Amino acid sequence: MSIKPSYSHMPEGYECPFCRVIAGDERPNNGTKQRDVVYRNELVTAFIASKWWPNNKGHVLVVPNNHYENLFDLPAEYAAEIHRAAQLVALAMKGNYGCDGISTRQHNEPAGNQDVWHYHLHVYPRYENDRLYLTAGSPSDPEERPYYADKLRAWIEEYQKGIPL
Repeated sequence: MSIKPSYSHMPEGYECPFCRVIAGDERPNNGTKQRDVVYRNELVTAFIASKWWPNNKGHVLVVPNNHYENLFDLPAEYAAEIHRAAQLVALAMKGNYGCDGISTRQHNEPAGNQDVWHYHLHVYPRYENDRLYLTAGSPSDPEERPYYADKLRAWIEEYQKGIPL
């Protein structure tokens, strides 16, 4: 049996913002609030991201409820559940946002553009000529996020009840 190598870049004493979201620990800043959570189960949590791209507002992050820094650490059962939740979020976006498509994106290590040391999968609503990869993200207003979170959460709840959408 081989030993899995560690590819950790998390600084010593790192306070993980995603672990705070999962624990329900809100800070009086523009970071993620509990009302931004659109889906949660025993393995994963999905929430409206606090950093937005100008033409792709309301994008979602799906994270494991346990702290895994990156793809190299993530157990397979979490990977499967993250993608199941991402599919659910993508369907909710298609049903609510009027988007033309969906993109997912995930980063590992500094050279891979990872900037939060907790595995996370981005789920973006996409629109014709939205220039997602040619624009920069910026912090969102916490008061704007519930508009998107409420729509996605309601769709997911109805879907899980088996109500035709």
